[in-house]
Amino acid sequence: MRLRDTSLKVRLGLGAGLIALVAIAASALMVYGIGRTERPLGAVLAAEKRIQHYSALAAQVGTFLVVAIEAGQSGLAAPERQERLAPLAEATLQTFRLMRSDLEADVAAAGDLGLDQQSERASRSLGIARMEALFRSAVARLSDPAVDARQTPVRAVVDDFSRQFDQLLNASVGEELRARNAVLADIAALRVTLTGWAVAMGAAAVLLILTYHFGILRPQLRRLDQLRAASEGIGRQDFAVSLPEDSDDEIGRLFRQTNATAAALADRKAEVERQWAHLNETIAEQTRELTEKNRRLAEIDADRRRFFADIGHELRTPLTVILMESEIGKRGGSGPEAFEAIHKRALGLNRRMDDLLRIARSESGQLSLSEEDFDLCAAVAEAADETRAQVTHSGMTLETALPAAMPVHGDPNWTRQVVAALIGNALRHAAGATAIRIVVDEAGGMARLRVLDDGAGMAAEDIPDAFTRFAQGAGDRRREGFGIGLSLVKWVIERQGGQIDLQSPVPRERAFGQGPGVELTLLLPKQGD
Repeated sequence: MRLRDTSLKVRLGLGAGLIALVAIAASALMVYGIGRTERPLGAVLAAEKRIQHYSALAAQVGTFLVVAIEAGQSGLAAPERQERLAPLAEATLQTFRLMRSDLEADVAAAGDLGLDQQSERASRSLGIARMEALFRSAVARLSDPAVDARQTPVRAVVDDFSRQFDQLLNASVGEELRARNAVLADIAALRVTLTGWAVAMGAAAVLLILTYHFGILRPQLRRLDQLRAASEGIGRQDFAVSLPEDSDDEIGRLFRQTNATAAALADRKAEVERQWAHLNETIAEQTRELTEKNRRLAEIDADRRRFFADIGHELRTPLTVILMESEIGKRGGSGPEAFEAIHKRALGLNRRMDDLLRIARSESGQLSLSEEDFDLCAAVAEAADETRAQVTHSGMTLETALPAAMPVHGDPNWTRQVVAALIGNALRHAAGATAIRIVVDEAGGMARLRVLDDGAGMAAEDIPDAFTRFAQGAGDRRREGFGIGLSLVKWVIERQGGQIDLQSPVPRERAFGQGPGVELTLLLPKQGD
């Protein structure tokens, strides 16, 4: 049987198995190396720790000797010398005890290494014992009353102790260094051996991978490319597919199945094309019906979203005022003035609800604005009073310049709402403003109402969209809110036969404050016009 007829799964499995064996061997080598170096590295660390203990011991003994010499030169009697040297002697003896404990643990850890290793490590305790005995003897001699300036000098005792102690200390440190260096040499030799094995395994892995790629994977990838090209042709409705069928492996069987599928699809293509025309007619008819239904649903959804956006915009201001008045009432007690203000704002909120119902009905064409004569100044004063608390809470001032009366013709409730909306718009969007000014006068035979602020103004590119529903400005000029206030104002004013205009910056002859500001001008027909 030819190799190419052998199951592709078998070939891929054999190649992957060989690579896996190399990986397992490499892992075993790594585990072996870790196991071989774990104990030597522990021995090196233990030796380094003991060398540090010897260094600390040398420093403590040196301090002890310096203090002893100083006490001898000062002519202190034995009791005073003993009292001064006792703390230093106790600290040094504590270091000796710590070193003995470490050596005992090291000897116990060498139990499975053989008697020679245990004996070698136990012999190190002899040097520590000699140094400790020598130190205890020196402490006893320095505490002896016979050791003073008139008989045996303190310096002689110190010199004798230092000479013997230095020999023992140097011998112990040298032994530790030799043992540590011997372990490091063994580790270096093991590293060379492990490195050689690792290089050999790496070379074997590279060779296996290259063989696996060029001998198995690459030929199969070329066959898969043929299959992909055939599938793309079928996807383009090109059913003239002729894949080679000279192999009996998994891909060869897939080639034969693909050829059969292409032939079946070619037979079906004609039938599909015959039915396609009828299907297109059905789809076109259903599409027209769905388009009309979607258009109607979109209109209903747009009306719903606009209405709820208007609700959010129109209820935010009176609710904020009621909350502020409630806070003022809480801080000032439960006096009647606070409750009177809350009651007044609640009535205003109820009136706003009526306004919102008018909004919903007006956009559906069910209700028109009322037409009657009223005083524009009274509507402005009412709106200013309604928003006064909100203006104060925002840290701004509201100024009005009103004549005694300005009779106009239109809807007083809507007009009052327009003025309140313009004040609220300035509070929300006039960045950096300190004051809002409302001026009522006459221009061109019509009543004119101007609302000005001294804020940062509007960018020239934002002014054309100011009266567009949901427009809020771009970039840093964007503010919170739904952006529907000015669109409602425009709707109300134009339905009453008036006009609206926006300017920014405010012309110099009417501007105030430091900022460029915004000026909104409303024109309403007077009574009898």
